[in-house]
Amino acid sequence: MHILKDRILKDGVVLQGNILKVGSFLNHQMDIALFNEIGREFARRFAGVPVTRILTIEASGIGIACITAQYFNVPVVFAKKNRTRNLSDDVYATEVKSYTHNTSYDVIVAKDFIRKGDSVLLIDDFLANGCALEGLADIVEQAHASVAGAGIVIEKGFQDGGSRLRARGIRLESLAVIERMSPEEGVVFVPGPQEL
Repeated sequence: MHILKDRILKDGVVLQGNILKVGSFLNHQMDIALFNEIGREFARRFAGVPVTRILTIEASGIGIACITAQYFNVPVVFAKKNRTRNLSDDVYATEVKSYTHNTSYDVIVAKDFIRKGDSVLLIDDFLANGCALEGLADIVEQAHASVAGAGIVIEKGFQDGGSRLRARGIRLESLAVIERMSPEEGVVFVPGPQEL
């Protein structure tokens, strides 16, 4: 997706520790016109795939999931990182380790919002080690629903998350896959098929 890759090259900042800072357009300040193109691309890539719900994790995936959901005309559910007082104990829960924050936490989804037989599209902003997506897939499996696939905005192809999820049989559609990056070199994308 040229528009996304161009934006990463223009406004992304590579920090030490394999961190790509894209807060100016993706996960702090949100460029809604870009999000609309991202949602349209996910809809194109998953055309013909039955999707009854979109599932993401708070917080950075929510905006992308909401825009994408408009193309599928389905609700968005997000896994919460904190239990609130208005949430019953009837939840699906799983542990997720955050690469960026280097911490583990439980994420929860009320059982009312993912049902047996649902076909759930997972959406997230980044894929590095794959722990967040594995956690979301675990929640879908607990619900006796199926994972329709996973739409990722930026995949760090040099980390093992993508290969582990693909080995589990999850269809991944990553809009920009990074081959390598460093503060000195910047971002180098995995060469892909001719893009539209």
